[in-house]
Amino acid sequence: MTAGPALLRALMERDVPAVAPLALDPLSARTAEEAGFEALYLGGGAMGYVTTFSEANLGLHEMVQLAADIRAACGLPLILDGTCGWGDPMHLHRTIALTEAAGFAAIEIEDQLLPKRAHHHVGTEHLIPTDLMAHKIREAVAARQDPDFVIIGRTNACRTDNLDAALDRAQAYRQAGADMLLVLPESPEQAEAIGQRIEGPLMYMTLAGVPSMEMSPEEAGRLGYKLIVDAVTPLLARQRAVRLCYEAMARGEADPTFGGDYDGEVSRIHDLIGLGRMLEIERRTVER
Repeated sequence: MTAGPALLRALMERDVPAVAPLALDPLSARTAEEAGFEALYLGGGAMGYVTTFSEANLGLHEMVQLAADIRAACGLPLILDGTCGWGDPMHLHRTIALTEAAGFAAIEIEDQLLPKRAHHHVGTEHLIPTDLMAHKIREAVAARQDPDFVIIGRTNACRTDNLDAALDRAQAYRQAGADMLLVLPESPEQAEAIGQRIEGPLMYMTLAGVPSMEMSPEEAGRLGYKLIVDAVTPLLARQRAVRLCYEAMARGEADPTFGGDYDGEVSRIHDLIGLGRMLEIERRTVER
């Protein structure tokens, strides 16, 4: 068993939800930890953009390998956007086995069609039947080895149908054994209604940071939200900085983002990766 699931369970016991930002790689994970976050999210949407082929083309092993690299560098609980579980109920057993082996603390499983289509990026959702998704949740629960490992059942039915249909699905996933529910809202007002109408623990997903929720974390906590995930802001911030950098370099200009403080930024990176410890080991062993 890994410490990650137990740490995440402890965070879920608090009155105020923990905020888990997107991590893109080990360096961003360390940077988030340094900033004071207590959990991280490995998002399929963001990683799909990084590969340039969309989340619809991501494989389980890609996410597992990235998680192993992140977990080797950072001990924070890591939540996997497990898309549709990479299969039917039978396939969930291998998905959960690999996910736990990689050190994830939780997996989010959504009720969409497999293989997932790129059309989800433009708001076209393809939901599977409720009973099939409930079977997937049951098998995910049966497959886990660590009872603290968190199974998150997600529905996008607010987009395809309405709030009542989404809550009916969420209740079915809760009865199937999901430890946490993500009912993706269409608006902050709908997110509040979700918290009022269904028992937590709930997960809130934002694409533009906590301010876009239009409620404080304390208010969200009172509605049963125990986890707030920002699934894309770090990616967009990084991409904007890189884009502006390349555009400036192509014009023969200085980078506009970090202000030319080369030594200062490199020093911060050295601190984050623990370069001093590496140098000390080399001095004791091979750099005599």
